[in-house]
Amino acid sequence: QVQLVESGGGLVQPGGSLRLSCAASGLAFAFYHMDMGWYRQAPGKQREMVATINTSGATNYVDSVKGRFAISRDNAKNTVSLQMNSLKPEDTAVYYCNVNRGTYSRWGQGTQVTVSS
Repeated sequence: QVQLVESGGGLVQPGGSLRLSCAASGLAFAFYHMDMGWYRQAPGKQREMVATINTSGATNYVDSVKGRFAISRDNAKNTVSLQMNSLKPEDTAVYYCNVNRGTYSRWGQGTQVTVSS
């Protein structure tokens, strides 16, 4: 059974930092063969890609988080993380972890990030 367990969300003031983690188990492919990503969905908006990292470690970010967020993966621990710095109120959303390989794709349950004073 596939499990993607996200952690690290919460309430933070503008300018603060949070680190999200996603631990994967039960995948159909070895973790190091999977591309990974973090997505977010704010109320009333569509889900959007925040950051991705492929099997070679190449990363991609949505323009609004470039220079503030950093995605990383630990293949030995089957985890993918998102370090979020200089958080802004517009970063408030539910953040979802995704793993994929070709047509195979799995999502975590989401973790709430709220940026507010």
